[in-house]
Amino acid sequence: MSPNRTFQRIAAAVIIAALPFIAGPAAAESYPIDELHAPGKLPEKVLGSEDAEVTVVEYASLTCSHCGNFHVDTFGALKRDYIDTGKIRYIYRDFPLNPLAMGAAMLARCAPDDRFFDFLSLLYEQQRTWAYSDKPADALLTIAKQVGFTQESFEACLTNQELLDGLTSVRQRAEEKFGIRSTPTFFINGEVMRGARTIEEFAAELDPHLD
Repeated sequence: MSPNRTFQRIAAAVIIAALPFIAGPAAAESYPIDELHAPGKLPEKVLGSEDAEVTVVEYASLTCSHCGNFHVDTFGALKRDYIDTGKIRYIYRDFPLNPLAMGAAMLARCAPDDRFFDFLSLLYEQQRTWAYSDKPADALLTIAKQVGFTQESFEACLTNQELLDGLTSVRQRAEEKFGIRSTPTFFINGEVMRGARTIEEFAAELDPHLD
């Protein structure tokens, strides 16, 4: 089966099962840390020290241009200055806005654990080549092969119902519990920050939480 036919199958399943918005509470400005930081049905994707003073949670969609801008323009500096220095712990969570974003999120989850963030970076850096393509599955397969996928493992990932259900659960929990309606949305020790930000804007929010 061709990559694009496989993707059509997963897209149909996602449209039916995963993407209706759920009526949740009005968005608040902060949420209890214990509840926000509790893992869901999928293992967390985390960078940084568990002992960091600050935990940042990002909800993002891989087809979101604002998320792409953040990861291309800001995330490298955030990682260098705050994550790698042990100041913050960073949790990335998927909030796919459409079937294509869901499929890309599934592929990122199927990458080797030690390549997850590398693959995530590739997807954001090359977002325009696949998210705006007439044949997105072909473009995604080309990118996925850079981290070791074959066509067979690519198709197996996109038809993994357990993974689809897990990502759907993460998205639904974000809507129901934390009022997520757009991406990227960040939480800094439970306090909401919405939209892509520069490193200077991030620093202004982070530094007051740090000794």
